[in-house]
Amino acid sequence: MRNGLKFLLQFTRVWIPDPEDVWKPAEITKDYKEGDPILHLKLEDESPLEYPVGPKDNPLPFLRNPDILVGENDLTALSYLHEPAVLHNLRVRFLESNHIYTYCGIVLVAINPYEQLQIYGEEVINAYSGQNMGDMDPHIFAVAEEAYKQMARDERNQSIIVSGESGAGKTVSAKYAMRFFATVGGSANDTNVEEKVLASSPIMEAIGNAKTTRNDNSSRFGKYIQIGFNRHYHIIGANMRTYLLEKSRVVFQAEDERNYHIFYQLCASASLPEFKDLALTSADDFTYTSLGENIFIEGVNDAEDFEKTREAFTLLSVKDSNQSSIFKIIASILHLGNVEICAERDGESCHISRDDPHLKHFCRLLGVELQQMEHWLCHRKLATASETYVKNMSSKQAANARDALAKHIYARLFDWIVEHVNMALQTSFKQHSFIGVLDIYGFETFEINSFEQFCINYANEKLQQQFNSHVFKLEQEEYMKEQIPWTLIDFYDNQPCIDLIEARLGILDLLDEECKVPKGTDQNWAQKLYGQHSSSAHFQKPRMSNTSFIIIHFADKVEYQCEGFLEKNRDTVYEEQINILKASKFQLVADLFQEKQDGSSSSSSTSTKSARVNVRAAKPTVKVPNKDHRKTVGHQFRSSLHLLMETLNATTPHYVRCIKPNDDKEAFSFDSRRAVQQLRACGVLETIRISAAGYPSRWTYPDFFNRYRVLMKKSDMTIADKKLVCKNLLETLIKDPDKFQFGKTKIFFRAGQVAYLEKLRADKFRSACIKIQKTVRGWLQRVRYRKIRTATVTLQRYVRGYLARRYVEHLRLTHAAIICQKQYRMVRDRRAYLRVRQAVIIIQAYTKGMFTRRIYWEFLLHHKAMIIQKTVRGWLERKKFRRARNAAIIIQCAYRRMCAKRQLKQLKIEARSAEHLKKLNTGMENKIVQLQRKMDDQSKEYKAQNEQLSVANTSLSTELTKTQKELEQLRSRQGDGSQITSLQEELEKLREELQEAYAQRKRLEEEHSSEKQGLKQRVEELERENSLLKSEKEEMNQRILQQSKSTEDQESSASQREVSLQTELDAERQRYQNLLKEFSRLEQRYDNLQEEVALAKFHPGHRRNPSNQSSLESDSNYPSVSTSEVGDTEDSIQLVEEMGVEKAAMDISLFMKLQKRVRELEQERKRLQISLDKMEELAKHKGIESKTPSSEQESADLAYNSLKRQELESENKKLKNDLNELRKMIADRASQNSSSNELQDSYNILLSQLKAANEELEARKEEVLILRAQIVSNAQQIEKTEHIERNDVQELNNKQPIDKEEAIKAYHGLCESKKLLEAQLQSQSRQHKDELEALHTQIELLKDDIEKKQEMLNYTMSLSPEAQVEYSVQQEITRLTNDNLDLKELVEKLEKNERKLKKQLRIYMKKVQELELNQAVATQPSRAKPELSRQVTVQRKEKDFEGMLEYYKEDEALLVKSLITDMKPSAVSATVPCLPAYILFMCIRHADYIDADQKVEALLTTTINAIKKVLKKNNDDFEMTSFWLANTSRLLHCLKQYSGDEVFMTQNTAKQNEHCLKNFDLAEYRQVLSDLSIQIYQQLIKVAEGIMQPMIVSAMLESESIPSLAGVKPMGYRNRSSSMDNDGSGPSSYTLQALIRQLGQFHSIMGEHGLDPEIVGQVFRQLFHCINAITLNHLLLCKDVCSWSTGMQLRYNISQMEEWLRGNNLYQSKAAATLEPIIQAAQLLQIKKKTSQDAEAICSLCTALTTHQIVKILNLYTPLNEFEERVTVSFIRNIQNRLQERNDPQQLLVDTKHVFPVLFPYTPSALSLETIHIPASLGLDFLVRV
Repeated sequence: MRNGLKFLLQFTRVWIPDPEDVWKPAEITKDYKEGDPILHLKLEDESPLEYPVGPKDNPLPFLRNPDILVGENDLTALSYLHEPAVLHNLRVRFLESNHIYTYCGIVLVAINPYEQLQIYGEEVINAYSGQNMGDMDPHIFAVAEEAYKQMARDERNQSIIVSGESGAGKTVSAKYAMRFFATVGGSANDTNVEEKVLASSPIMEAIGNAKTTRNDNSSRFGKYIQIGFNRHYHIIGANMRTYLLEKSRVVFQAEDERNYHIFYQLCASASLPEFKDLALTSADDFTYTSLGENIFIEGVNDAEDFEKTREAFTLLSVKDSNQSSIFKIIASILHLGNVEICAERDGESCHISRDDPHLKHFCRLLGVELQQMEHWLCHRKLATASETYVKNMSSKQAANARDALAKHIYARLFDWIVEHVNMALQTSFKQHSFIGVLDIYGFETFEINSFEQFCINYANEKLQQQFNSHVFKLEQEEYMKEQIPWTLIDFYDNQPCIDLIEARLGILDLLDEECKVPKGTDQNWAQKLYGQHSSSAHFQKPRMSNTSFIIIHFADKVEYQCEGFLEKNRDTVYEEQINILKASKFQLVADLFQEKQDGSSSSSSTSTKSARVNVRAAKPTVKVPNKDHRKTVGHQFRSSLHLLMETLNATTPHYVRCIKPNDDKEAFSFDSRRAVQQLRACGVLETIRISAAGYPSRWTYPDFFNRYRVLMKKSDMTIADKKLVCKNLLETLIKDPDKFQFGKTKIFFRAGQVAYLEKLRADKFRSACIKIQKTVRGWLQRVRYRKIRTATVTLQRYVRGYLARRYVEHLRLTHAAIICQKQYRMVRDRRAYLRVRQAVIIIQAYTKGMFTRRIYWEFLLHHKAMIIQKTVRGWLERKKFRRARNAAIIIQCAYRRMCAKRQLKQLKIEARSAEHLKKLNTGMENKIVQLQRKMDDQSKEYKAQNEQLSVANTSLSTELTKTQKELEQLRSRQGDGSQITSLQEELEKLREELQEAYAQRKRLEEEHSSEKQGLKQRVEELERENSLLKSEKEEMNQRILQQSKSTEDQESSASQREVSLQTELDAERQRYQNLLKEFSRLEQRYDNLQEEVALAKFHPGHRRNPSNQSSLESDSNYPSVSTSEVGDTEDSIQLVEEMGVEKAAMDISLFMKLQKRVRELEQERKRLQISLDKMEELAKHKGIESKTPSSEQESADLAYNSLKRQELESENKKLKNDLNELRKMIADRASQNSSSNELQDSYNILLSQLKAANEELEARKEEVLILRAQIVSNAQQIEKTEHIERNDVQELNNKQPIDKEEAIKAYHGLCESKKLLEAQLQSQSRQHKDELEALHTQIELLKDDIEKKQEMLNYTMSLSPEAQVEYSVQQEITRLTNDNLDLKELVEKLEKNERKLKKQLRIYMKKVQELELNQAVATQPSRAKPELSRQVTVQRKEKDFEGMLEYYKEDEALLVKSLITDMKPSAVSATVPCLPAYILFMCIRHADYIDADQKVEALLTTTINAIKKVLKKNNDDFEMTSFWLANTSRLLHCLKQYSGDEVFMTQNTAKQNEHCLKNFDLAEYRQVLSDLSIQIYQQLIKVAEGIMQPMIVSAMLESESIPSLAGVKPMGYRNRSSSMDNDGSGPSSYTLQALIRQLGQFHSIMGEHGLDPEIVGQVFRQLFHCINAITLNHLLLCKDVCSWSTGMQLRYNISQMEEWLRGNNLYQSKAAATLEPIIQAAQLLQIKKKTSQDAEAICSLCTALTTHQIVKILNLYTPLNEFEERVTVSFIRNIQNRLQERNDPQQLLVDTKHVFPVLFPYTPSALSLETIHIPASLGLDFLVRV
């Protein structure tokens, strides 16, 4: 349809034909008027073109769409619908945006990219699941989702028809559609039907696909797969129908083609041991696989594909024996092709060599007779009415018969495999609906077209007819729905072409008729066709051929060669050869060729629910030949095609048209000519034509109003009715009323009218822009004038100012000159004055100095005289003082001597007494210390005296000189001889003293010199050592520098390893939590299966179900906790009490425990006996050495102890005998099976006796320990008393009051003290040596450790980075394992010690309890004993509440029911958060307090199972899930806080530490609760995401939080018909505030339940990741969303979310960091995208986005209007080049199922257990506070 003349104006863009590109763009340079013969155009390269138009020349060219419409994801949204527009739109999307999918109405056009794209992952499936078809980018998943949704909504079967040329990607598209159904509609049970459906693909590709010149994996058959669903729309089974297998490919392949893949896969795996008997070699060695001359496919590994095929067979339950038979049949076909047929000389006969190895292998593999097969391969049987005879065949006929047999065998095997695949995919459940996927060949035309192409094109004619009628029907329904006038649209009807083929006396009928003729030929059939159909409009005869014919199909003319039509239609196989195969000894081979009794064609598979068993007769019966017993291939194909069309007509079809962009298989290369051929052939252009014939452009009233309100008047905007406004506008703008129609909800436009409206809108914008430009330019000129005027005034002001300043400067300089003259004159006169003044001052100074010096010398002489006088007077006074001091000293010495003698006498008297000796002995250590101090003081005094002596010598020497001078003066003055002699004597004395002083000084100097020499030597040695140390230091510095460089590298690598280990730890934690998630899912599935089994197989009577199931099933998932020893007698006794007499007698394990306990006691007794023997021997040895009178006493004590020990041994034996007697009595009593009261009383007596014996045994053991300690202490006391008595006797015998003896004793005492000091010093030196040795050993160990670590480091540095990580992880694991084992050993030792101490405590506690119980028994009957004991306990403990709750074992179910099963979060909302957890823990504490391990185990196990059941029942209740997550984590924290481990007790109060568990270690249950918490957390995340997921896209992308952006929001040009009816009240009503309110509700619920803030932060981190992932995925999959306004809106919405996080103190929980990708995506939408600087800014900005995501957003970016430019391809390529260095993953979408590993930090409770109050509303009155 050409356009009107009013659009052919200047600057209009058009399309003109081109021989190379099919269509070429151009622009009109001159307005065209009607009747002009030439249209003036300009091409894109600016070259002019005169395009002739007219009736005889070219028609008017097609108009181009506006640029804003180019790249639309729906071709029907284009304003101008024609072939060049469709081709250009597909080209732009495919090459520039790399989009391979495009909608064309109801058709999905898929272009093969010849490259693996990351758009088919599970995250993409999740993104498309539940979405409307028009809301997301075109995709095969969108079509599959539409079919799935319509099946569920309309309860009507669906079909997806995938068609296209070979190599266009049909098989891959069908495979992805089935994968979508398998993922979305997975089976609800463990049948794994979806996996089996997907597993059928490798099998069918192996046996039905082959390499062709156009495709490496071309499907050579058609298939229709029906996927069945139940009422819940889960896959329950599947069924497959096949059509027209290309059997000729088995025996012939063209050049560069291959046979079916299975042959090459089997040859590639021939070396496997299980395939040795197949006798296969390379595929080049076989005729049927080497005709194409290339047996390999680039990038394909046939051996690996064969393994996948075998795995698929196994998954589909094909037995190994059947698999082996299948491979044997395939191998036999290869051997059959290599059988050599030798022609005879006559040319009419042939033979096969009997030694032909391939024939032998063929017969052996199929289990048939060699001679018969050899005979009938070269002969055939002819039957006439009267007789039957055998005829020889020529070599050519025999070869044809051999090839026909090979084709027939493969076809039968193909049908058998398809049948068994269907059997594996069938189910016993009732099918509610199905979705069919049709993967069928497209229209084909080659240089030589034969029977196969004829059938293929015939099928495409039928499918095209169905497609046209369906499209026409949809258009009609749309018009009727909108209530607009319906006019008949003329569309192409290919029914005449179909009648030409299949009608009576059509081509197929004539072909079947010719096949029935005995000597029918292809030439005769061709002549019949010419005679019958020459008048048909769709049939032509070629001019140059009499053996071919032409059919005018809907797509193109095709010339078919008649040669081979009859042979292929007959599909002749000789019956004799088939009979031989029927007689095979292999069941599978014989079953292949049995005639089917239902008469169905071989191409269609069975659909029965049970497989038939074919039974062969013992002897083959002779069958009368019948020529009509087999249907021709054409008849079979026509029947199956009619059945297919009936199925498709009964379903709702969905169409996928696959396009092959080029014949070279180049990635993203587009050949326009090839694309146009396929678009014409697949019906896409016909869809466009039908749409263009009516009203192709459709707008809703709100969209039209928002888009074109710029064309309305101001008065129209005030009208409230938008429909009326739109009607008024259109009636004003478009005068022709036939160009548009008003429907109920939409406005319908003819082709080109939207473009006209866009032109008017653009003109309106252009005029508005001109007006704005005019106003702005005037304003700019006025601003410029003001600036010039202001500049002129400013210049004038500055010039005048300059002149004034210059005049002022002249005046200033004149004034300055005058001032300078004045100042110069003043300075000259002042200098002269100052010179005279300075001279006068100097003269005065010298004169005054002379007089002052004279006075100073006089004062100096007086001062010296005074000093001389002072010195002489002082010397005289000092001499007088020395004399008086010496006299006083002599008097003091005499007096002190007298006092000392008196004191010495008193001390001697006291020393003779015994008390003094004791004091001496006791205070010896103090005296030794005092003596040491005295020695230190004496040494200090000695040093001080030496110093005084040196000072005295110097003073004596000075005095000596003075006295000599005085002596000389006296000699000169006096001559008295007496004085001289006295002075001489004094002088001699002084000389002697001086000599002594000199000698002493000399001695000191010698000592000093020797010490100095030694010190010099020492200094030299130290210097040498210092030099050596310096050299070593330099060497070490160099080594350190070298090592520092290496260590830096090692540190960097270590940091990298640490980061990698941390990531591995997170990944391991995440894997562990994923396993827990999978475990919970499997557990839930197990429960579901149990319920189904219970419902399906119900029998009256009691059955075990999950509610009453014992711990043997669900409870056994958790390990039992046994915190006491196996041989604990008290535990055994308690077990006997709980089990009763009869059960205890039959329980062998109880008596085994008792026996083990007795054996342990015997070992303990033997060990004590050995230790006592050693102590006795040691005591005897000491007694012999001492030989004192006290030995008799010691021997008496030892004898007493030995007697005591013997007595203990005898009592121990008695206890053993009593215990054995008790065992026998219990066993005898229990064996009598009597339950009388006497038995109960006797049992109680025996039990009490057993307890008493056990306690007595413990008491005896303690007495032995006490005796052992007494023996050791007595021996030490005896030694001490003997030593003291010996000293006392010696002191009494030697009492002599003589000073000499006392001095000797004092000397001996000093010697002893010296010995003691020496002993102490020796001990200290030994200790020091030991410490040194220990340090040396530690140093050696450290050196060895360092060497080992160095070796490990060198070894790890030599490994690869992956091996380094693995090696380091292994080393760390071994280290941790060893540490763990050591810690376990230590814990076991500590536990044993703890148990022993607890047992001693329990002995006394049980004695008290027994006394109370005995009193109660004496007063009340035995049945009231439990109540009395509990009452007594409560009365005793009620005074001081210990934070425990007591309950009976029979009340456990009621406790769990009240606290868990029937608990509602609202019931405890006003109490302490996590109250159920506290109550459960207090019950556990009491069970631990009374040492009831079974009670603890039962309560914890029941609690865990009850929580699981409650969560399963409320699996979609966020409040309940949050409530039990808080309680489970709090119970876990309580078990840690009160476990007694020091790690968890650091923040406890003293009272809380007292409440720790006493008897049991519940570490294993802590792990179970931790796993349960992780499962509840994952369920909480799942529930929250399920609530939020429908709100995210609407709130984040579609809601208009900024009202000012509503007017510029881009609208779609034509909304696709989605599967859901949107009447304005759809799910798009969610706003951002609604999403924030939902998040606030989640936060308040978790806060009310007392969930830890850390866990709350992790929950919101996961939820915000979900928001980010869903929003970003929707942004990446929707083109219309990627715009500037969306970026602005998204930035605002994200800021609101961040503000909410800050307001709730969650910003630091890493939740905001998860929004970084969507923040950067919003910034990317808003940033400039033109220059290289913009590209660099984008690369530095978008660090959280991958390269694929950035490129995808840039490709999807949609301008708001024509004035905004698109992102150019060169800019996108620039971005890609800049981002090549990134190692980003290939994944496009964000994984919405990703779960961060959760951590439950330990948060102890500050609440004391004794302060918790239990509300009466809970109904827990049976709990007793303890």
